[in-house]
Amino acid sequence: MPDKLRVGVVGAGRWSRSAHLPGFQRSPHCDVVAICDLNEDMAKEAAQQFDIEDVYTDYEKMLQRDDIDVIDVCTRGGIGDKNNHEPLAFAAVQAGKHCLCEKPVAHDYKSTWKAHELATDKGLKTKVGLTFRYAPSMQYMRDLIAEGFVGDPYIFNGYEQNSQFISPTEPVTKVDLIPETENEEIKVSSIEGYGAPIIDLSLWFVDSPLKSLVGLLYNFVPYRTMPSGDKIRTNIDDGDTYIGEYKNGGFCTIQSSYVTVNSYPGLEARLYGSQGALICRLGAELEHQEVLRKSTSPNAHEVEYVEVDIPDKYYPPGYTPGEPWPAMFYANLVHNFMEEIVNDTEENQGNFAQSAMVQEIINAVELSHRERRWVDLPL
Repeated sequence: MPDKLRVGVVGAGRWSRSAHLPGFQRSPHCDVVAICDLNEDMAKEAAQQFDIEDVYTDYEKMLQRDDIDVIDVCTRGGIGDKNNHEPLAFAAVQAGKHCLCEKPVAHDYKSTWKAHELATDKGLKTKVGLTFRYAPSMQYMRDLIAEGFVGDPYIFNGYEQNSQFISPTEPVTKVDLIPETENEEIKVSSIEGYGAPIIDLSLWFVDSPLKSLVGLLYNFVPYRTMPSGDKIRTNIDDGDTYIGEYKNGGFCTIQSSYVTVNSYPGLEARLYGSQGALICRLGAELEHQEVLRKSTSPNAHEVEYVEVDIPDKYYPPGYTPGEPWPAMFYANLVHNFMEEIVNDTEENQGNFAQSAMVQEIINAVELSHRERRWVDLPL
């Protein structure tokens, strides 16, 4: 193992520059040595901004380098980009590189499991951009749950909703658009792009898979105005919800949307158990981008939730109070991944296997909506 891991990044867009690349800069365990993007000018700008030596427009050439240890797949991967993250993630693992991949690794959970199995066979670690499990407050909440603070978990309520696309003049993505004359079924959008992190937290906190669920996809803003001025029909889920039963008992309710009045990222996780409850909220309007509250009162008439101080150890290297959440949370994600590789332990949280379980729920919610029924898991 080299003194520092050498990283190659595929993707030089907005999220790469605001979260991924700053995160790698803050970890003492790695250096970004190459960046690749089909837009060469964008790649060169990112290379100059983050002092990256080599620029590529062909990711396969970058993967051929023996001196790169980790590949970061940070390209567009939304609905319509059916072959985006998946071939890149498989190619990186096949080339013998540890791989960080933005969500989803694949739109079909079975393909994500195959990517995990390939990485495992090659002795490689993987990580998925399930950003919000790396919020210091969420990390601490998980430890409190593991220590028994809530007792037996009964109910998990999860929300990831904001008003980022509430305006009908705000186009989501061109690939989400369909001609008005087509009577297509609703396309998956919010639950995969926005719901995945809260689904991940629900599984992580309760520490149990689901045995069944019933879900609904909904299109609240059917028409959107493009920059050209054309008003186009969009048939995507811009809001969704599901109820799920855990195998170990209890249930969850999950809701995601990007047309609900709320701040970005607008994520909240609530866990109620036999001994207490924890509520964590992430939002840009909060002083530290996050707040965690707890309650242990056994008397329903006296319950009061009090704010919890987050210990310093849960914050990433170079943390500055009040810094934007993308920088803070992703710095934790990257540093955690680098430590998992450098320390060569069995620990590998938020990996491709976890992403496969999240994607299976997304696939099950879509099936439930289309067939208007409860769906049993595993699929």
